Amino acid sequence: MHLPDGLIPLWQSLIYWILTIVTLAIYLFKLSKSAEKEKIIINTAIIAAATIVVSSLSIPSPFGVPIHLFVIPLVVILLGPLSGVTVAFLCFLVQFLFLGMGGITSLGANTVTMGIVMSFSTYLFYKFTADLDDKLSIFSGTFMGIIMATITQVIILLAAGVATLEMLMSTLIPFYLFVAVIEGIANLFIIMSIYKIKPELQKMDKI
Repeated sequence: MHLPDGLIPLWQSLIYWILTIVTLAIYLFKLSKSAEKEKIIINTAIIAAATIVVSSLSIPSPFGVPIHLFVIPLVVILLGPLSGVTVAFLCFLVQFLFLGMGGITSLGANTVTMGIVMSFSTYLFYKFTADLDDKLSIFSGTFMGIIMATITQVIILLAAGVATLEMLMSTLIPFYLFVAVIEGIANLFIIMSIYKIKPELQKMDKI
């Protein structure tokens, strides 16, 4: 889902960069006010490092295109939506600098898609279903976060005039529906296991 440089007009890229910078500034402000600031920073650094590694791995898929897990929904459920945006931004920056994935001008757009939209969609659906069932909330949060991010990328590509709706509906949507199901199931087992090992994470401040 990483968009490369040169695909989006610069004036549109600037808008996405502004949204990204504003969101990161809000995160830093809320972090400075948290009583658990040091603990949040340590946990975020550890999870960010794991996210960079895991999301860089290629997993074969029946579509003939390798899957790169997002991991951002997992970050959001453990640490909160603004933390998800921050981890996504750091992840995309490192992947561009060292792996050639994405780009600098498109970094804002990638962060809006897989950071802002994915994080807040995940958190919204996770919290909305939390009172019904823990497992359902983890799966639905992950699934809908990825789907909403995919829809956002479709809108970004259409606004940039580089793809048609028919092409995107026949390629992006089916592929990321599959990814959303796989990652939703994976997050279900991973997060439930983490909560059993470190139950204090459930009570920690989420930013």
